[in-house]
Amino acid sequence: MARRAEALNMASMLTLSLALLLLSLISGETMRPVQGQRTYCVAKPSTDEATLAANLNYACSQVDCGVLQRGGPCFYPDSLISHASVAMNLYYQSRGRNAWNCYFRSSGLIVTTDPSFGGCAY
Repeated sequence: MARRAEALNMASMLTLSLALLLLSLISGETMRPVQGQRTYCVAKPSTDEATLAANLNYACSQVDCGVLQRGGPCFYPDSLISHASVAMNLYYQSRGRNAWNCYFRSSGLIVTTDPSFGGCAY
């Protein structure tokens, strides 16, 4: 009898765990970083060039993008996605690192791996 009650209890716990996992997956919530963990905003690799250009222009109208100028530490690689990512991150960092500050019409991606390279510090 005790064995049957234990089996039912295990089945109930498993069902509850699976239900919570499923609920978290379909709720649309994004995973939150561990407190104190640094986050960065970069452009999604699938973003089209028009959106990247719009993001670059918008972010640089709000923050100083001098690091992207020729001779600046973030000029290379001289690509639209790289420049947009740097600008988007400058904006994201300056606005408090909130998820909505990296939205950019669903073209921003919050990452926990530091994308800094060479002399370009994110």
